Amino acid sequence: MPQLPDDLDAVAVRTWCSLALEALGRERAEIDAINVYPIADGDTGTNLYLTVESAAAAVEAVFAAHETGATAPATADAVRAMAHGALIGARGNSGTILAQLLRGMAGVLADGGDAAHLRRALTRAADAARRAVAHPVEGTVLTVAAAAAEAAEGEESDLRTVVRAAYDGALAALARTPEQLAVLGRAGVVDAGGRGLVAVLGALVETVTGQAPVRGPRTAHGKAPTPVDGGSVVGLPVGGTPLEGGPAGGFPAGGVPEAGVPVGEEPLDCPEDGVAGPAFEVIYLLEAGDEQVARLRTRLDALGDSLVVVGGDGLWHVHVHVDDAGAAVEAGVEAGRPYRIRITHFATESGHDLRVQAEPAQRAVVVVVPGDGLAGLCTEAGATTVIARPGEPPASGELVDAIRRAHAREVVLLPNDAALRHTAAAAAEQARTEGVRVALVPTRAAVQGIAALAVHEPDRGFDEDVVAMTAAAGATRYAELAVAERQSWTMAGICQAGDILGLIDGDVAVIGADVPATARTVLDRMLAAGGELVTLVLGEDVPDSLADALEEHVREGHLAVDTVVYRGGHQRAPLLIGVE
Repeated sequence: MPQLPDDLDAVAVRTWCSLALEALGRERAEIDAINVYPIADGDTGTNLYLTVESAAAAVEAVFAAHETGATAPATADAVRAMAHGALIGARGNSGTILAQLLRGMAGVLADGGDAAHLRRALTRAADAARRAVAHPVEGTVLTVAAAAAEAAEGEESDLRTVVRAAYDGALAALARTPEQLAVLGRAGVVDAGGRGLVAVLGALVETVTGQAPVRGPRTAHGKAPTPVDGGSVVGLPVGGTPLEGGPAGGFPAGGVPEAGVPVGEEPLDCPEDGVAGPAFEVIYLLEAGDEQVARLRTRLDALGDSLVVVGGDGLWHVHVHVDDAGAAVEAGVEAGRPYRIRITHFATESGHDLRVQAEPAQRAVVVVVPGDGLAGLCTEAGATTVIARPGEPPASGELVDAIRRAHAREVVLLPNDAALRHTAAAAAEQARTEGVRVALVPTRAAVQGIAALAVHEPDRGFDEDVVAMTAAAGATRYAELAVAERQSWTMAGICQAGDILGLIDGDVAVIGADVPATARTVLDRMLAAGGELVTLVLGEDVPDSLADALEEHVREGHLAVDTVVYRGGHQRAPLLIGVE
C-alpha cells in the first residue's frame, strides 16, 4: 500500500489530479444529465472532465521534465502547472469556475501543503471564484465551494481531518442547493457544477486518506442523500439512464423541468425563469493586462450574461453568453490578444432549434498545427484546424470539438505530434461513439501533416484516401531547430544553455551556435539520403532572409530539389524542416 502523504506535495497533487479525472470520468454522464439551467446543453460533467484532463496533462508534463532527475518536482511547480492547465483547458461555466478555484488554491499551496495552508487555500479559492463571476447566484458551485472552505476553517487538526471536513461541508451544501435555486427544486436535482466539485474534493479525500468516500444510495430525483452518522457519500444519485452529452432522455425520472423553463448548465448570473437567454456562448483565452481586463469585464457585462473572467499574470480565460458573438470577440481584441476562440450557438447545440440542420459533408480533415500561419494554410486547403500553442497541447476534448465542427461522416485526423498520439486516439474513439468514421494518421510533425493534406482527395474512397495520406506523411522526414534551455546530454554530445539544437526525426543530431549554420547542416544531413522537395516553416521572429539563404543553399548543393516556404506564426520552434 502506498504511503499516505502528510502534506500535499507534488506527488500528492499528481495523484489528486489523476483520481479527480477518474471520478469525473465515471460520473460525467450523470452530471450532464442533471443540468437544469439556463441552457439545454447537458454538458457540465463533460466540461469539468475536460478541464481536469487539461490540468492533469499539465502536471504530467512537469513530471516528464524531471524523469532524468533523482527527485520529484517542487510542489510549487506541480500546483502552478495544475492551475495553468485548468485555465487554458477550461470549458463552460463550470470548468471556468473550477479553473479559478484551482488557481486560488495553487496561490497558497505553492508555499506549503499542510493543513493550515490547505484551509487558507480553500478560502482563497472560494473568494477568487466568487469575484470572477459578474453576478454570483446562490445554490451553485460557488455556494458549494464556500461551504467547503467554511467547514475546513473550523478544523485545527491534521490534513486528513481538514480534507474530510471540506468534503462533508461541500456535500451538505450541495444537498441544500434545490432549496436555494427554484429551478433545481422543480426539477428535483442538485446543482450539476456543485456535484462535480464534490467529486473533485472526494478525489482529494482519497488522495490523503487512501479511501474513497463511501457511495450513498440512489434516489429517483438526483437529490443528495444526507450523510449518516457523520459518514460521507459520493457519486450523488440520478435516476434513469442518462444519455451522455445529450439533453433528451438524460434527465432523472421525475426530474423533467416544467414547460417553459430553460434547461442546461448551472447559473452564474441568469435571466428570469422562463425568459430565453442569449443565443451564443463565447469563450477565449486572452493575453492582456489587469486594466484592460477590468474594462473588458464592464463591456462584456453590458453585452450579455453568465460572464466569468478568470486568470491573472497576463493570461485570462473569458466566458460569456451573448447575442452578438462578434462584439464579444471584438471586445477581446481591443483588450489584448484573444485566441482559442470558441463560439457555440445554443439552439443548435442544445437541440432546441427545430429547423433542418445542414447535411454533413462526406469527408473532412482535422489537423493540429503549431501556429497561426499554418492554421491559415490548412484552412485554405479545406481542413479544420486546432492550434497547439507553445506549452499548451490540445486536450482530447478540443480534438473532439474540431471533429464535430468538421461536420462530416468521415474524418481524417492528423495530430502532427508524437506526444499527442494517445490524446488523438482518445478523441477518435469518442467521435466514433457518436457515429463518425475516424481514421487517425500518426503524423509526428507539422510538415508530415502538410504532406498528407497535399495528397488528400475527398472524392476517392475513404480507405484509399487514408492510405495515400499515410504514405505521403511516412515519406516525409522531419526536423526542427530548438534552443537548449540547460546543459544536458544529447545524441550529438553535450549541449549548453543557449545552443541551437537540430533535431532530425525527433533526435538531436546537430549542436550549433546559430540558427543559419545549424539549419544548413541539418539540411545537408537530411538531403544526403535523397529528396525532391524541401519544406521550410519559419517562426514569427525568423527573418525572410533566412529562408532566402537556405533556398540558395539547397539550389547550390542539390540541383533537382525544390523548396517551398511557409510562415508558421507563433510556434515553439524557430524553424521546421521537411524533406520528401
